[in-house]
Amino acid sequence: MRKLVPLLAATVLAAAACGSGGGSGAGSTLKIGFIESLTGNYAPLGGEAKKTVELAVEQLNGAGGIDGRKIELITLDDKTAPDQGVLHFNKLKSEKVTAIIGSTFSNVGLAVEPLAERERIPYISLAPADEQVDPVRKYTFVVPAISSTYAQAMLGYFKAHQITKVAVAYDTKSAYAKAGFAGMKEYAGQYGVQIVKEETYETTASDFSPLFTHVRDSGAQALVAWASGAPGVTLAKQYPSSGLKLPLYMTGSQASKLWLDPVGKAAEGVYVQSAIGVVGEHLPDGKLKQSVQEMSVPFKQKYGYEPPQFAMDGYAGVKLLAAAIDKAGTDREKIRDALEGLTLVTPCGQYTYSKTDHSGLKPTDISMNQVKDGELVPTEWSLKQLAETAKAAG
Repeated sequence: MRKLVPLLAATVLAAAACGSGGGSGAGSTLKIGFIESLTGNYAPLGGEAKKTVELAVEQLNGAGGIDGRKIELITLDDKTAPDQGVLHFNKLKSEKVTAIIGSTFSNVGLAVEPLAERERIPYISLAPADEQVDPVRKYTFVVPAISSTYAQAMLGYFKAHQITKVAVAYDTKSAYAKAGFAGMKEYAGQYGVQIVKEETYETTASDFSPLFTHVRDSGAQALVAWASGAPGVTLAKQYPSSGLKLPLYMTGSQASKLWLDPVGKAAEGVYVQSAIGVVGEHLPDGKLKQSVQEMSVPFKQKYGYEPPQFAMDGYAGVKLLAAAIDKAGTDREKIRDALEGLTLVTPCGQYTYSKTDHSGLKPTDISMNQVKDGELVPTEWSLKQLAETAKAAG
């Protein structure tokens, strides 16, 4: 079995977690494609993922690569447009890449996925839409917790806090938001929760006062907003003047300074879900916290702020793919097989992919936080849950 060259200092522990095995032809480069939204509406999100994809590749190459092969990352901008994602997939196919890391924008991921399946190219998606893995596709693996997993995590929090009636708003043009709402509808009854009001809006929405008016007399104990990008900012900024006294709950798409900074004081008290790594400083010492620090320490040194949600996903995506290549070599079918049997601790939590699960994360890999003094702080309920998750990771 081949071994990854040990990483220096802060990276050594996480590299060891990647296991052993690898490709042949030491000394040549290993082409990996990366399609991401670097311009257009999703550019702020895709830009954060790009930073950590590049960081992970830099760390691996700095340690000698995988079995002596340096990673050549081919990055293409999908411009937040599905047709551009398709165009770039075909370009990467002609480049004979070993695998592709996919866009943060779910609509791009859903456009590219069928092509990856047809061409039998391992596709590591940074988008959370359920449709990518439900039903399971052979070559597609998702990095962020999928929307329905976020929904279950939120419903679990509601059950623990006797919140039984909620209003839900979601973006009808976002695959992520639609899947999240569908997940809440599917699982709400299992958690003793009733959705008493459903409100829709579109990505271009700029005035949420009608939505707030409709929620006012619904009898809801909380308002859940499924949003990504600009609507999540606009809705939260307008919420304090809505007159509603209900707590506002947002999902992982808001777990970022890209949401916190523009929302400002209006974010105080809002509940926001996130990947474990976003609140990694609150974890107990162990393998999970070490995995977070391997990424967060150099990230903060370079960029001056804590890595947001989308940065966690980009870094974890490279780690998952590197672990599979290290184990299986560069044959695409063998990489796919390795991914399907992979268990790996990353800043997003401990993945356990299988033949029936290509998303790999559980509701317990998600933290429920509240904004306090401009920071995301895990609730007491989540702190206890995160401690158990960290213990299980080792």
